[in-house]
Amino acid sequence: MKKAVVLLSGGLDSATTLYVAQHRGFECVCLIFDYGQRHRKEIENARTIAHKAHCAWQIVKISLPWKGSSLLDRKMSVHSTPTVHSIPLTYVPARNIIFLSFALSCAEAIGASGIFIGANAIDYSGYPDCRPEFYQAFVKAAGLGTKTGAQGRPIKIITPLIAKTKAEIIKLGMKLGVPYALTWSCYKGAKAPCGVCDSCKFREKGFREAGVRDPLIRKLGFEYVWKD
Repeated sequence: MKKAVVLLSGGLDSATTLYVAQHRGFECVCLIFDYGQRHRKEIENARTIAHKAHCAWQIVKISLPWKGSSLLDRKMSVHSTPTVHSIPLTYVPARNIIFLSFALSCAEAIGASGIFIGANAIDYSGYPDCRPEFYQAFVKAAGLGTKTGAQGRPIKIITPLIAKTKAEIIKLGMKLGVPYALTWSCYKGAKAPCGVCDSCKFREKGFREAGVRDPLIRKLGFEYVWKD
């Protein structure tokens, strides 16, 4: 069976991506990154999702001591008022470049032919490393800077959700049986999602537009208090 490395954060998009990869016939190895983020809840959820999907997983611990993001610095707020051209405080400098580089190394080492990442350029917070142009450029760099690329066997970077709305992602995931009750999207690690950070808002909007009640919210036994 063909192998793939899947970047699994414990969130809605990455969990859907894992199930898409399995549906396409890949044996998946999940990489879960512990990079000093504000809470460990998403790490725990990612591990649970990997177990649920019967996938091998590995937690990769890295340090980003220079911070530069509200997801790394508790003194900064996760809430921001974005403008058309602004990038949110939750952007982690070069995060997807770093994660993909680790995934590429893993893929070469284990003989995987693809890397799946749940990047999305439609319903997202405006991160530059979620754009299709970035992944097109990374594919070229990966082909030039790896043994597999030099041998004419470049590892594919697969972004199955890149052009989908959050509602479309959720509808796809429901068909594939993604356990959304096990996912975590909130930037905060409380017992329940805050309902007001960008990630919570996109998640709520997605389920609302998909016409589906969020299984996580149902499991916790409450509803969002929507705030604009």
